[in-house]
Amino acid sequence: MDMKLKDLLEEKKSTILTKWFDAIIETYPPDTSNFLKNKKDRFANPMGHIFTQGIEKILEALIEEGDLALGLPFLDDIIKVRAVQDFTPSKAMSFIFALKNVVRKELEKEIRQSQLSDALLAFELRIDDLALLAFDKYLKCREQIYKLKTDELKRTSFTFLKKANLMSEIPIEEFERRDEE
Repeated sequence: MDMKLKDLLEEKKSTILTKWFDAIIETYPPDTSNFLKNKKDRFANPMGHIFTQGIEKILEALIEEGDLALGLPFLDDIIKVRAVQDFTPSKAMSFIFALKNVVRKELEKEIRQSQLSDALLAFELRIDDLALLAFDKYLKCREQIYKLKTDELKRTSFTFLKKANLMSEIPIEEFERRDEE
């Protein structure tokens, strides 16, 4: 990464993080976003805490040009939160792309004056790579959620059938195996 862009990102990191957090919060309904913005206690607002910590580590990984996997534990936490919420996949992943807009707006003058367009493009390509990793994580989380729901439905069905004396001789494990065949 161009050192000038890296220095600018480091210098404006706090502002970028605040605006990125605000962009994420705007994806929620007004009552939820107000709660997430105003509750600072990590125990009263665990989601806000996950976002705040996560985006800071993700931005650091992007700036340092290190392995994006270093920011993945924090990305995983955010993705898990977004995966269980009632978002479309595109809306769930939109928080990553919001960083591009935040950086462009925050560094607009400096990018133009210092002719950092190529460096910015390289930085944005790293954001795109991060988005692809995030989407893979999101799909795995959603698959796990669907599997848990399916397993719960199987257990519930088995329990109802057993209570109705329609399935008293077959253990649940065999019931599940028969269903998978």
